[in-house]
Amino acid sequence: MVIHIDNKEYNIKSGKNLLEACLSVGLDLPYFCWHPAMGSVGACRQCAVKVYKDENDTKGRLVMSCMEGVKDGLYLSIEDKTAKEFREQVIEWLMTNHPHDCPVCDEGGACHLQDMTVMTGHDYRRFKYKKRTYTNQYLGPLIHHEMNRCIQCYRCVRYYRDYAGGDDLNVFAAHNHVYFGREKDGVLQSPFSGNLSEVCPTGVFTDKTLKEHYTRKWDLTMSPSVCNHCSVGCNTIAAERYGELRCILNRYNGDVNGYFLCDRGRFGYEFVNSENRIKRVIIRNRAGEASTEEELMQHLQPLVSMSKIIGIGSPRASLESNFALMQLVGKQNFYQGISEDEAHLNRVCIDVLQSGSVHSASLKEIEQADAVLVVGEDIWNTAPMMALAVRQAVVKTAGAEASQHVQIPVWLDSAIKELAQEDKGFLAVLNVSASPLDELATHAWHATPDDLSRAAFAIAAYLQPGKLQADNFSEELTNQAKAIGEALKQAKNPVIITGVSSYNDNVIKAAFDIAASLNTAGRKTGMACVMTECNSMGLALMDAPAFNHAMDSVRPNGHATAVILENDLYRHLTPNLVDNFLNKCDHIIVLDSLHNSTTEKASVLLPAATFAEGDGTLVNNEGRAQRFFQVIPNADTQVKESWQWLWKMQMLRSQKVNGHVLHPDELLQKMETDMPQFKGITSVSPGHDYTIHGERIPREPHRYSGRTAIQANKNVSEPKPFYDGDSPLSFTMEGFKGVPPSWAVPFFWAPGWNSVQSVAKYQDEPNGSLKGGNPGVRLLQDKKKENADLFFKDVPEQFVITKDKWLLLPKFHVLGSGELSGYTKALEVLSPELFAIISPKSAEALNVKEGDMLQLTDAGIAYGSLPVKVLDNMCDGVVFVNAGSRGTVGMNWGTRINLAKVN
Repeated sequence: MVIHIDNKEYNIKSGKNLLEACLSVGLDLPYFCWHPAMGSVGACRQCAVKVYKDENDTKGRLVMSCMEGVKDGLYLSIEDKTAKEFREQVIEWLMTNHPHDCPVCDEGGACHLQDMTVMTGHDYRRFKYKKRTYTNQYLGPLIHHEMNRCIQCYRCVRYYRDYAGGDDLNVFAAHNHVYFGREKDGVLQSPFSGNLSEVCPTGVFTDKTLKEHYTRKWDLTMSPSVCNHCSVGCNTIAAERYGELRCILNRYNGDVNGYFLCDRGRFGYEFVNSENRIKRVIIRNRAGEASTEEELMQHLQPLVSMSKIIGIGSPRASLESNFALMQLVGKQNFYQGISEDEAHLNRVCIDVLQSGSVHSASLKEIEQADAVLVVGEDIWNTAPMMALAVRQAVVKTAGAEASQHVQIPVWLDSAIKELAQEDKGFLAVLNVSASPLDELATHAWHATPDDLSRAAFAIAAYLQPGKLQADNFSEELTNQAKAIGEALKQAKNPVIITGVSSYNDNVIKAAFDIAASLNTAGRKTGMACVMTECNSMGLALMDAPAFNHAMDSVRPNGHATAVILENDLYRHLTPNLVDNFLNKCDHIIVLDSLHNSTTEKASVLLPAATFAEGDGTLVNNEGRAQRFFQVIPNADTQVKESWQWLWKMQMLRSQKVNGHVLHPDELLQKMETDMPQFKGITSVSPGHDYTIHGERIPREPHRYSGRTAIQANKNVSEPKPFYDGDSPLSFTMEGFKGVPPSWAVPFFWAPGWNSVQSVAKYQDEPNGSLKGGNPGVRLLQDKKKENADLFFKDVPEQFVITKDKWLLLPKFHVLGSGELSGYTKALEVLSPELFAIISPKSAEALNVKEGDMLQLTDAGIAYGSLPVKVLDNMCDGVVFVNAGSRGTVGMNWGTRINLAKVN
């Protein structure tokens, strides 16, 4: 439709409000309470415009643009004198109690309030009286509270309570004494609380971890990056100063994480700065260290020249590094570095997503689903942003259904919520243990993995009569399957979510059967499979054998060199299995960034770059390949990207002393040529020599300061900028000043928009795609294959509880299950202690109570003793053990083990 803004004609999509319309065409209009992910409530009165009846109307009426919908032929004015004066008066009123502390405020220079104050023209304070003051609260180790800066926009409670579902932050009092905080001091319970630092338009809620090594936002060197703490692959901005990673910010991607991050992704970056980092080459059992790279190469020459070199890949290392290792050792000697069970489950996920029968759903598609079924995956803890997307699907579906009965647009947030009340969209959660998502669920059922898969197969049998033997399902199971199946049949965009954490392939197969049954003509059914690590999908696509097969390739008498890539094997595999393999190898070369149990066994330890110190590509659970870029220059250290170390070893092995300089895009080109499953991987980003009008893309904003003083303790002259030959980004503030391609956006900034709200200038429309399309390339295509009528028919038997054996399953924690994020002290404080978690009946059978010690053994393998924790809604016959956290060891998940009380 066509509307007229200040006598200029614009084409606008229908269904928007006037504020969205103005922002989508690049016009500046101040606002506070409105947020593109949360809709309109009209609380701040800052976005006033003048609306006219027609072109002949000279009076018009003042309206809040966020509360008025677009109409064809509408006339409005942003520049009208009355509207401008109204907006200036609103700012002046808001500023009467706001402190004059911009120079010391953590948000200074990146503050939405500052931007809007300048935009409205308010530059002089007439208020001369005593300001209202508040007492700040302790909100935990992640978020700092400074309530005096509040302008009562209500964004914080709307995000925290309505969007993220938290219930321990609220608004108190009224009028001029409104207070946003907790009932009393305490840690914010939501694992999405960190987003308050970006949602808040002032400095009320700020990043407490950044405060510990504070830097002005304009003095940060920034690069586009990808979160490496789970398989979802949220887009982030990594920010550096003085050679340290200072913070992680959200990088908008309309197909993935949108405007938000979980707390593990936002705050789990401190491992990059950890004292546990490997910064120098270590050669053990040798007189003297290798002081130069030439000496190191001389030492490595005979090790990599051995006839047998075995490469152990990693699900947290980049595609480039894994492929470089495969090139070094040969495809026949490359192994995944994970257990046989995990590799098999990953393979099943890939097979079903590539079958042509289902569509691999993105986070955005999950958010837009009108019915969701979760089968056997605790996404709240294994893929938090996916859980947040599911919550939006449930809430928005209820709002959309309510709005159909009355003429209320879905963006009118308060009216829609009042209309929907407690109504929810359809969500069924079939999981081993309880989850916060259960509160939203229409159906929530907890059972063992075998019984969960039986329930899912029963739903598939209802959806596809005759394809499965339905006579072995109980009446209760059949009735429940009918209720869930009927709701899924009514949906237009259903999504089925599953994953590998239940260590049962029948769970994945049954979930696929449901998705395939729903994927009929006229209906697009999505399926999402959650994996363990940030590049589990990428490693699985390389189609290499699991670690167990590496044991067979080592000769009985050894004579082999093992090269282990960024992988603490003791976390993925049982200690005895790893020990047996390492003991059979003559030499062990380990590349990693942090000291761990595996690096202790290395004869040669090479310091590998983290995501902040190198470039690379990761593939998320959706099959979306995404690129991350270096932000910390490491010219003065021995730290190198793993693929660089491996390339040097390959040159040694082939006796090419002076090989050419390798770029990561060359590795991706060869990978695409050698492995058809990675077709399109080179289009994730252009090559390292890409420029825009001959200019590279700067990592530093144009206000960056201190370039001379930053190293004045070493040299008073301005140091030469570090040259990055591996990417199109430069370590300077000079370069292309426009909006870069979406894959290369290092920070969001626009004239007059210094805060994160400037992201609107990089989008086609608010809450839409970035200009030029969202970053990433989907490797899993939706093309219908021949003989794609895949349907799994082997229904497992019902789980039987045995007297002396318990099913061992991993228990993940949203903040505590991260090998790398555990090095952030703030997250370590919030992590749970290690427990053996059992049901009350199991505790009775073992004659233990909470706090007693349990010995865990598996076919002679002693896992040690753990304190007991009794969970009321826990399945009988199952024992949970905290998994994924730093310091834990691999176990034979999904097997039955012995438990015994320690006297």
